Amino acid sequence: MDTHKFFVEKLRFHLNEPDMLVFVGWFYDGKASGREVQAYLDGEKLPAALTVNKGAEVRQKYLGTINEINEEVVGIVTLPKDWREKKKFEIFTDDGESKKRAYAVSTGKLRVRESRLEYYIENCHRDEDTVTVTGWCMGAGEVNLYLLDNRRQKLQVKTDHYFRKDLLSVFPECDIQAKPGFMIQASIPRKDDNKKFFLEMRNAEHYSRTRLRKWDDGGRWQYILEKSQDALRYLERNGLSATIHKIENKLGGKSETSYDAWCQKYDVKKEELEEQRKRTFSYQPLFSVVVPLYRTKPEFLKEMIGSIQAQTYGNWQLCLADGSLSGDDAGTAENGQAPVTELTPLLEQYAKADKRITFTTLPKNLGISGNTNAALALAAGDYIVLADHDDIVPANALYELADALNQDRSIDVLYSDEDKISMDGKKRFEPHFKPDFDLDLLCSVNYICHLFAAKKELVDMAGGFCSEYDGAQDLDFILRCCENAKNIRHIPKILYHWRCHMQSTAANPESKLYAFEAGRRAIEAHYSRIGVPAAVENAAFYGMYRTKYDWKEKPLVSIIIPNKDHRKDLETCVNSILEKTTYPNIEFIIVENNSTEQETFDYYKDLETMRENVHVVFYEGGFNYSKINNFGADAAKGSYLLLLNNDTEMIDGGAIGEMLGYCMRGDVGIVGAKLLYEDETIQHAGVVLGFGGTAGHAFIGKPRYDTGYFGRILCAQDYSAVTAACMMVKRSVFDEVGGLTEELAVAFNDIDFCLKVRKTGKLVVYDPYAEWFHYESKSRGYEDSPEKVERFNDEVDTLLRSWREIIEQGDPYYNPNLTLDNSDFSLRK
Repeated sequence: MDTHKFFVEKLRFHLNEPDMLVFVGWFYDGKASGREVQAYLDGEKLPAALTVNKGAEVRQKYLGTINEINEEVVGIVTLPKDWREKKKFEIFTDDGESKKRAYAVSTGKLRVRESRLEYYIENCHRDEDTVTVTGWCMGAGEVNLYLLDNRRQKLQVKTDHYFRKDLLSVFPECDIQAKPGFMIQASIPRKDDNKKFFLEMRNAEHYSRTRLRKWDDGGRWQYILEKSQDALRYLERNGLSATIHKIENKLGGKSETSYDAWCQKYDVKKEELEEQRKRTFSYQPLFSVVVPLYRTKPEFLKEMIGSIQAQTYGNWQLCLADGSLSGDDAGTAENGQAPVTELTPLLEQYAKADKRITFTTLPKNLGISGNTNAALALAAGDYIVLADHDDIVPANALYELADALNQDRSIDVLYSDEDKISMDGKKRFEPHFKPDFDLDLLCSVNYICHLFAAKKELVDMAGGFCSEYDGAQDLDFILRCCENAKNIRHIPKILYHWRCHMQSTAANPESKLYAFEAGRRAIEAHYSRIGVPAAVENAAFYGMYRTKYDWKEKPLVSIIIPNKDHRKDLETCVNSILEKTTYPNIEFIIVENNSTEQETFDYYKDLETMRENVHVVFYEGGFNYSKINNFGADAAKGSYLLLLNNDTEMIDGGAIGEMLGYCMRGDVGIVGAKLLYEDETIQHAGVVLGFGGTAGHAFIGKPRYDTGYFGRILCAQDYSAVTAACMMVKRSVFDEVGGLTEELAVAFNDIDFCLKVRKTGKLVVYDPYAEWFHYESKSRGYEDSPEKVERFNDEVDTLLRSWREIIEQGDPYYNPNLTLDNSDFSLRK
């Protein structure tokens, strides 16, 4: 790798010192250690103070740019007084062996930037006849802001300026008393929606102007740069990646990373493979690669064997069992001679040339499980590795397994990511980047599949493959291995290429319907073995399954709903449950918080009069979501709590029973639901750490019945967190972790709560079959007032103080090869 690849994202002048430059950039591999960044003016080195920033704050700061940045280099460069008379400013990198130029700009262009404003518009929205614009603007001296109509005439506006803690890391020289944040409000009738409006920012020497316009009928607005000259200024100020992203977003487009491009960037390189071949591990486990054969095409068999022989780790054994004889061909061997198939000469040739290859030819086809067990009987390795007869194993696969085992000798099971490969072996597609071990997801779909390896003792304990699950024998085998495994390791790398053809379940699921029924029975058998009362159904899509629990107990569920006025919203929420729920044992704890409308209190009285299981309790403090729910929990009698926003509506009557089914499991602490916006697009389908810089919802905006990435919208699975807008939790677990953290009044209290529960060893489950509408923002309004912005920044700090290490090491239920810049599980750039 070229150690000099350094991208300069931004170059600007210091806010207070006219002869001082500030630049920000990063190395392409994200590592600044061992490298120096230097600044030069006409070949003369300049004094520069360098700082390396890393962590969640850096991710949040760069959220939305093309590159996923985890580490940045900030340089403050002092220019000589006569710099305007010079010709060129340059930035170089030095790795100790050589020096290369990373950036260059003429001093003429620097002079243009001297008085330039730094700004960003964060939100434009309409509320009735009022349009609100929020953002920030930094510049020397006082900055004035104006809204102009289409004739460039100033409109009457209300402007608020406020402090922005988050900008201190972007502009470290910023005066702590400065108020760069702004909120401008103007009265603009809806009839003028289609007219042009402009935001203008001016200081003594410079101005910038952007155009505002209506975006859609929902009242959302967007801004666009008015002139190409302003676009060039944005490019100079923010860098190419941010500019491309900005243009794509404003045009409604989306930047896609093709898998071909991803492979070219991230696949293991030839030089790395050569280094792997030279490495000698202190622990050198023997891997027995077990492969059943059945009338395999010779060309596919050759490719598969060749891929094993090409492994950079050499301590392996290839165990092949040929069950090609069937029907009239079975039993043709005579006089005790071994049976012969069309593949026998080829297998003998390989076995003679390479002693690590061993095979057996079966007198008849024993089925996929029987044939695999025959191959397994040949295995003498420390670990068993499963592979199919027509697939390809990348050259670094066994090396990565050995490397993981040398880091941790206690690993029982390993599995990797995989992709598909065309029949001719030339095209790779559909990469499956998987989460770390997730038993709930495995009981929803066989996401592990390949490459799978298990300790030989564990395989012996599991008892090999069972023919009664043929077609889903791998799922059954994986479940039995994982039930007894204490340490399961996921390697987030593509270590298997699954050949896809029309008779494979990879391309034509209807060709093997029996396999999906076998999978259903395999999961039911798993539940039976671990003592969980559950039935398994085939879900709406082939190869996906739904678990239905059959607990005998019907514990009391306390539904805690905070409320301040919004009588209609609350009535919709409560009535949807009362009218639809099929679960009989519930109570409502409505936590009243400073309502002012009489109709709200009249509704409370009616509810308590008509329903014995409705109780209204009064919390008199200011709004604090955590304190309100903790107060409600104190009044609740149930052994399970359902935290529920007042702007939700139950869709299906089975939702509470669905969530309770998972929550009653001993290993589960919290269960979250699938939440939909009013237009039936997804508002919540689990939470991923790292989205939004800290944590965010998965698959926002996807259609209700979208399957998501490899079916994950529709699969019950574990997540690091779920939203408290609709969250069920064991009362005992709630008390054990001390409820919600009251320092987090509005944001991230649910993330913090879930992480506290996970720290106790309990799981957080997302249940896609518990569906609710969530009419988000009806109660809260927009998060754009000065107080809300500052509160949000404080709560980011609070969350990071408690969970920085966990957030920065990456979400275990989200693959590091997927982007953190979108919620759709698309490829990392």
